[in-house]
Amino acid sequence: MSSTRMTDERNTRSSPTAPPILSNPPASFAQDSAPPEVDAAPSAIRDFLRKRGSGRLADNSFAAVMLLCACSIFAIVLFIFGILVIHSRPSLVQFGWKFFTRQAWDPVMGDFGALPFIYGTLATSLLALCMAVPLALGVAVFLTELCPRPLRAPISFLTELLAAIPSVVYGLWAVFVLVPIMRDVLGPFLVKTLGWTGLFSGPNFGVGLLTASIILAIMILPIISSLTRDIMTAVPNSQREAVLALGATRWEMIRIGVLRNSRIGIVGAIMLGLGRALGETMAVTMVIGNHPNIGKPLFAPANTLASVIAGEFSEATGDLYLSALIEIGLALFLVTIVVNAIARLMVWAVTRNAPARVH
Repeated sequence: MSSTRMTDERNTRSSPTAPPILSNPPASFAQDSAPPEVDAAPSAIRDFLRKRGSGRLADNSFAAVMLLCACSIFAIVLFIFGILVIHSRPSLVQFGWKFFTRQAWDPVMGDFGALPFIYGTLATSLLALCMAVPLALGVAVFLTELCPRPLRAPISFLTELLAAIPSVVYGLWAVFVLVPIMRDVLGPFLVKTLGWTGLFSGPNFGVGLLTASIILAIMILPIISSLTRDIMTAVPNSQREAVLALGATRWEMIRIGVLRNSRIGIVGAIMLGLGRALGETMAVTMVIGNHPNIGKPLFAPANTLASVIAGEFSEATGDLYLSALIEIGLALFLVTIVVNAIARLMVWAVTRNAPARVH
């Protein structure tokens, strides 16, 4: 009996006391678990958004308009190309591809060939590049690497200002200033010093291939210089610092760390300048002499693809004459598009991974 009592007392001690069950939870717990009250009256902003709608129609309309604007560029180019092909068809049928290898240009007899104009275009453009590229590279290197900061903005502004001058102003300046200098000063000097080459022989009237090349070089200088400066600025400073850390001089740093890394983009900038030189019209027409001639002397008058269209389009009487001029325009159109496309690809290949910089 005593053992039974001790067992009951041990069980009573070991069993925990169960908490009392509350029939009603505390007031604070009930208040916290209650859902928040929702205001029956919506705010003014919510009401405005509900009335305005989702805006999906406006977004889709805006995207469609922007797509239409982008596609219109391709449509304009195709439209111009189609019109040129249609109106140059008589010349294409009459002469075929030999039109670009023939030297004859006789509107009276109806005999046409574009070779003299191709020669004049290539000669003036290449001479202009030979004169403009070294100067443009020098300006770009000076502005990015050597120029003091207070002079950088004024020189950049003056360089880019040359691109804003109309071509007819360049032509007038060439007629009244450059042609007399070429006839009386520069021409005799070139004949005396380099006449043995055969490039500076014959009569010198001040107008011709060399004069047109000089005015073209001045016109394409800001394009090449500005693009080259942007491309050289895109070269990381780590390249410059690495070359200088190896003990290189300032010139070696520019040659190895900057020019070598930006050479593809510089070639693209030069080709963009070439595209501008190929299509220049008014300034070249005013100083080139306007004669369908293929000759070695640079003093000889000549003609380009663009200048023959500007000079003779209003005088074209027959359908074949007009069609030949339009075919020249078609050739110039295609060459300009190809040159500019290649140049843009080269510039993009250099600057695509370059971070944006604040000048």
